[in-house]
Amino acid sequence: MNIKLNWDALGIGTSILCSIHCALLPVLMSTLPVFGINIIHNLFFEWGMIVLAFVVGSYSLFHGYIKHHRSLVPVLIFSFGFIFLVLKQFFVQYEIPFLIIAVVLIISAHFYNYRLCHRSKCTSPHHKH
Repeated sequence: MNIKLNWDALGIGTSILCSIHCALLPVLMSTLPVFGINIIHNLFFEWGMIVLAFVVGSYSLFHGYIKHHRSLVPVLIFSFGFIFLVLKQFFVQYEIPFLIIAVVLIISAHFYNYRLCHRSKCTSPHHKH
């Protein structure tokens, strides 16, 4: 069985999940502790999500760059997004604006990378990775 994983779709999905997690923080903050769950402002969880975004994004974008399109634009967009993702951890007073900027940039990088790869026919089922 040959399973092909679309790393850009995975990157977009994790970025959306991260933004939903952060957007729902105020609502969840009052309900999750009742159930004994604490993922809100949990440093391990927050940094785990950041590491996941970095690993998925790096693999996806560098794979697209090396194998298919040779454009650094998606990597640069992702890098700026990732900087804002990390900055939100240190400047909590700007957490929401930095998060919004980070998510928009990271999703844009994955989407642009996907489009560049698609143009180069890397999404063809006959193409070996």
